[in-house]
Amino acid sequence: MKEIAKLMNYRESVRVLDVTMRDGGLVNDFYFSDEFVKALYLANIKAGVDYMEFGYKADRDMFDESKYGPAKFSKDEYIRSIVGDNDTDLKIAVMADVGRTNFKRDIPDRAESPVDMYRVATYIHQMPAAVEMIQNIHDKGYETCCNIMAISTAREGDLRAALEIVAQTDVDVIYIVDSYGSMYPEEMARLVESYKEVADKYGKTLGIHAHNNLQMAFANTAEAVGDGVDILDASYAGMGRGAGNCPMELLLSFLKNPKYNVYPVICFIEDHIEKLRSQGAVWGYDLQYLMTGVLNQHPRNAIQFTKEGRKDYAEFYKELVVQD
Repeated sequence: MKEIAKLMNYRESVRVLDVTMRDGGLVNDFYFSDEFVKALYLANIKAGVDYMEFGYKADRDMFDESKYGPAKFSKDEYIRSIVGDNDTDLKIAVMADVGRTNFKRDIPDRAESPVDMYRVATYIHQMPAAVEMIQNIHDKGYETCCNIMAISTAREGDLRAALEIVAQTDVDVIYIVDSYGSMYPEEMARLVESYKEVADKYGKTLGIHAHNNLQMAFANTAEAVGDGVDILDASYAGMGRGAGNCPMELLLSFLKNPKYNVYPVICFIEDHIEKLRSQGAVWGYDLQYLMTGVLNQHPRNAIQFTKEGRKDYAEFYKELVVQD
């Protein structure tokens, strides 16, 4: 029986992180109105959410600022225009991709910034560069996370070596990331056990970021928190790349800590998320995402299938199998 399955109790160390603007921004090239972002910020405060991720810290030399909304670059002045001095309990997070962030130039000292946490996203083969980023950002005074991506395709020995390397840095949180939405809860349980062995050895906290290709994002998150994972990613109405993420409204309804309140989440979805859908933003479980999840493939082909408005699911499945 999982610890969290004691439904009358909760674990005080659990924290919830909202990824709506960052993962959800992949749906609409980060074009969120200031009204949307301000309302999301206030909804997170009212709901008791612990962290709000404002987007990516993308390198302006690599990405054309005219082709994306401001959350692609998460400049401090943009964040301040929404949160002011952020005199609240809600912490601000930003994701920094290895190889796509000029962290030495674009990330100032923590004392000069409204950001509390940077989440360094990396592939296993980029681990030396990730270590350099983590250490640089830590030394500037920020909380740090390491999100090792595409682990469902990694060799067990390589993943173990990567975990040992990152756990010996000053990183605060190591994330289990189901990038392709291909995992089931029993697999998640084994993975958490492996991560937890390393995390406990070096005194690190664990987090989870799940995708919903198999409609398992919430189930995997519930499994992980029951096994001792403390930082839980979710988004409003599951808004995120492709099949989306663990829905915030499901997660807060599941957690029993009285600090969390699902009602502001429901209000925000009604007032703002549904408007995005009506304007053409598309995400969430569908057959094409199921297929890439089952085949343990990156969802890029399913995303393109969706953009093209295709409905020939059987043909698409054959394309994936041949490719696989």
